[in-house]
Amino acid sequence: MPLSWRVALVKMIGAILILGGGLTLGRRAPTVHIGAALAAQLSVWLPTSPDHRRQMIAAGAAAGLAAGFTTPIAGVLFVIEELMRDVSSMTLETAIVASFTGAVVSMMLQNTPSIITEYANISFSAQEIPIYCLLGALAGLLGALFNQGILFCSQMQRRWRLSLAWRIGLVSCLSGTVVAFLPDFFRDNTGLREFLLAGELNWQNTALAFVVYFFLTMISYSSGAPGGLLAPALVLGSCLGFLVGGIETKMMGFGSEPSYALAGMGAFFTGVVRVPVTAIVIVFELHHNFNVVLPLMLTCAVSYITAESILPGSLYQHLLSASGIILNEETPANDVLAHLSAIDVMQSQVEILPADLPLGEVVKIMSRSHHRGFPVVEQGRLLGIFTQSDLDKWRSKNSQTVLREIMTPNPITVAPQAALSDVLFLLNRYQLSRLPVTDGQKLVGIITRTDIIRVEADQLGGVCQLPQPSTPSYVVYQTRSPAVGIGRILLPIANPDTATALFKIAAAIARERNYEIDCLYVITVPRLSSPAEVRVDTREGRKLLHRLERLARQQNISVHTQISVAQDIAEGILATIRERHSNLLIMGWTGEKSTTGAIFGFLVDTLIAQAPCETILVKLGTKDCFPNDPHRERMWLIPTAGGPNAQRALALLPSLLSLSESSDHPKLWLCKIYSPTELLPDLSTLEVLQASLQKAIAQMIVPLPIPSASPAEAIINLVESEDCSLVLLGASRESLLNQFLNGNIPSTIARAVNCTVILVRGELSD
Repeated sequence: MPLSWRVALVKMIGAILILGGGLTLGRRAPTVHIGAALAAQLSVWLPTSPDHRRQMIAAGAAAGLAAGFTTPIAGVLFVIEELMRDVSSMTLETAIVASFTGAVVSMMLQNTPSIITEYANISFSAQEIPIYCLLGALAGLLGALFNQGILFCSQMQRRWRLSLAWRIGLVSCLSGTVVAFLPDFFRDNTGLREFLLAGELNWQNTALAFVVYFFLTMISYSSGAPGGLLAPALVLGSCLGFLVGGIETKMMGFGSEPSYALAGMGAFFTGVVRVPVTAIVIVFELHHNFNVVLPLMLTCAVSYITAESILPGSLYQHLLSASGIILNEETPANDVLAHLSAIDVMQSQVEILPADLPLGEVVKIMSRSHHRGFPVVEQGRLLGIFTQSDLDKWRSKNSQTVLREIMTPNPITVAPQAALSDVLFLLNRYQLSRLPVTDGQKLVGIITRTDIIRVEADQLGGVCQLPQPSTPSYVVYQTRSPAVGIGRILLPIANPDTATALFKIAAAIARERNYEIDCLYVITVPRLSSPAEVRVDTREGRKLLHRLERLARQQNISVHTQISVAQDIAEGILATIRERHSNLLIMGWTGEKSTTGAIFGFLVDTLIAQAPCETILVKLGTKDCFPNDPHRERMWLIPTAGGPNAQRALALLPSLLSLSESSDHPKLWLCKIYSPTELLPDLSTLEVLQASLQKAIAQMIVPLPIPSASPAEAIINLVESEDCSLVLLGASRESLLNQFLNGNIPSTIARAVNCTVILVRGELSD
């Protein structure tokens, strides 16, 4: 039955009846159960995430234990040691407040806050250590036998198939019959407990009480009666301690029986519940005497080791297992959805609306789209969200009203690493249809309820297997700077001679676009080796990354560094692009083909074909070429044939020009190569590009149409004759792309010229 206020009420009434009936059970464990049930009901009235609800229930249990024994510290430790095994700030803060409140209220309402008599003669000496070890071993042995007996009795009673009322009735009848044949003080359960804790019985009656209390508690608890074992475990431990202490005092003439009684309480409590730290603290808080701590530490440790060697696990774990409830500290392997995070479910291709878009345009876009909600962004930053309900609300406004004035600002978002359970909670808690996924300030995806249903259906149908069993790369070193940019540039580095020049280009683009830079150094290992298991030397990579970090600090750019181990460099780079949601990949390129049949080289071909982000290849020229000699005035050549990638290449010019430090910027030649057979070539594309580029930069741009049957040969001749410093190419998808692939124009140009060559390829999704 789920925890609720009904469970708390029934448990309280049942515990009152059972204790009033005289069964040898305690009220503290029911108090723990009641506290957890009330906390669960509170989490229903005030909804929270599944993890926080779990922590709140544990805090309620801590409050119950603290109220039962008036031991607030023990309540917190019990939650950590037995229930949560988690010391996160949320768990501690909630449990501490709950335990404090429970203990204070308990002290205000009950007359006898402590169940232990205040002993004055508590002592401990080194010569008693063997006796305390013996006491701990006996307590652990008897505690394990006690647990085994409860499990055996529970199993027998389940075989009889009796109802709970019949089981409790039979146990009560048996307990009453046994007590009827015992001395009179056994008929007052509360008085007997006080006699045993105070040590006011002789050793014969104490031994008899231990045996009777042991077996009556065992059969009473196994019946399912609403009582607890916490207080009975302390009473049995006190009896055992008095017996061992009495024998030691009579045989050796030293020692203190109360010291052994207190140590026995903690030891037997540990043997039954298997929470040694809680046992130490609970006895210490009950007696308020620091001299008892050392005997408690010794006996509880020995008791725990002994009990675990005989019957591993606490009694509560075994009882749950017997009922078919298996609790694993880790998520079950077959629960694949529990391993999923937001990045596994989200859609990366998101339809967005600019913040300055007029309402009239918004209406047109939403009428054509099947989506009913859109993120509103500005320069890559998520500002708000606009849904169909917002459109219905503001449709009557002026059509020129911009979107930022009517959108829903500051929407609820999740991080890519957020657990799927947290995503579900936010969707249900706030009745959302979609949830943006942001990495820092950058929008990287969106999750809808349909996405979650699709992933769940795929998992149940075996369509996909997440997470992937193998890891393409393993991070062995990383540094992180403030995430203040609206995008990220990934800069793989390997050659110390070219790293600085490549970083200059990346830094110029980062300043212009307000991006951050991820510097990546990949160490390769053999295919048969796991990247996560191979020991590698990172000194060379760290030295190179430290140099780039110094450059970044000088230019006030946010730079993150990372060293990854991978079986293949391309796999390591692609994995980092996915993990870091890179917007731009900048990498060096020799201009040569490393593999027969490859266009640019195996590594570059793989990245051009698979990297989803915009990609820039840089073949660095001689020392007097861009960007190595910013003081020298030379010519830059920008061949173009139109298309989106040509526009991207031209968009780089303001960033690249910022690296020029000469009084006069380089001369820019925007050229178009056309066939000599064309008598009237179409130069409209060239003119449009020149006009758009002239608006972005103040420098004169010279259009240059060149007739040639060989584009590569024409570019090479022009570079050599005019002593160019940079060739900026946009890999067009139209006719020029076919020429690139068929004629290998970039490789031909890069191999033939000594200047720097930059090739730009747009996002694959464009």
